[in-house]
Amino acid sequence: MNLRLLIALSTSLCVFAQTPKPSAKKNWTVPRTPEGHPDLQGVWTNATVTRMERLPEFNGKLNLTDAEAKAFEQKDHDEGEEAPGKDGVVLGGVVFSGANAGYNALFIDRGNELARVDGMKRSSLIVDPPDGKVPAPVARNGNRGGRRGGGGGGGQYDDVKLRPVSERCLVGFGSTSGPPMMPVLYNNNYQIVETKDAVMIMVEMVHDVRVVRLNGAHEPPQIRRWLGDSIGHWEGDTLVVDTTNFTNKTRFRGSSENLHVVERFQRVDQNTILYRVTIDDPTVWTKPWTMEYPFAAAQGPVYEYACHEGNYAMEDILGGARKMEKESTKK
Repeated sequence: MNLRLLIALSTSLCVFAQTPKPSAKKNWTVPRTPEGHPDLQGVWTNATVTRMERLPEFNGKLNLTDAEAKAFEQKDHDEGEEAPGKDGVVLGGVVFSGANAGYNALFIDRGNELARVDGMKRSSLIVDPPDGKVPAPVARNGNRGGRRGGGGGGGQYDDVKLRPVSERCLVGFGSTSGPPMMPVLYNNNYQIVETKDAVMIMVEMVHDVRVVRLNGAHEPPQIRRWLGDSIGHWEGDTLVVDTTNFTNKTRFRGSSENLHVVERFQRVDQNTILYRVTIDDPTVWTKPWTMEYPFAAAQGPVYEYACHEGNYAMEDILGGARKMEKESTKK
């Protein structure tokens, strides 16, 4: 990592770890664009310590009291300080292996609080099914690790192109760029720009860019994209984004090219966009499921994300596989 990136990362940790103060809703009205639609523009963050799936300790309880939330946040902070020495840590739906994952406290920036919706702290991002869990799979799927996989599902080592696209820094890991746009370990920052015909969402992680075309039609089914084909329209003051045409490399939680995602963006106050997303893939899950969490206003700018500059990881990964193959032939 170069010095400039280290300084930028350290600065962003300080800036985005702060929770914006609640706005006074009494005197607040929705700002609007020249077209009359709610103005979603600005820099936002979805960093949160709320897990995607509900933990057993909160079984049957979506909303937490302030006391319950405070106790969990303190516990999460204390355990986070020890995380580099642990194995099998699951953050944002992504499995990391503690010290072996190459992350330490400098890199991790998930914020310090549980997500708050309608004044209540949430125990899980999933709100439907009511148990806060991903629905049962239709059949066993070998790539349900939460990472965007490569053409070989992440388990092949014969070619760089068979490694996961996130590992190659082509898209962000953990579906940070979405859809759905998930909170991950760090760089949970987004910049939204609206025009008459499109909404652009730039993601700090890997500098992914989503362009949502308004009031259009989806591309033909033979045209496939890593982030899908997003078409948006306004339902009152809510931006609804329908995304299809994914490739089989997306694989959000083991999804296929049949993945269908519907997102809803609603500006609920000066500092908050409420994000609600429904995920459906009838070839993978027995029913659709929905998550809901806030995007909080953040002080910009969105920093450059440098990845794979002087990175020897890919060479080492493939080289390690060749070494293992040679050792197996000797036996």
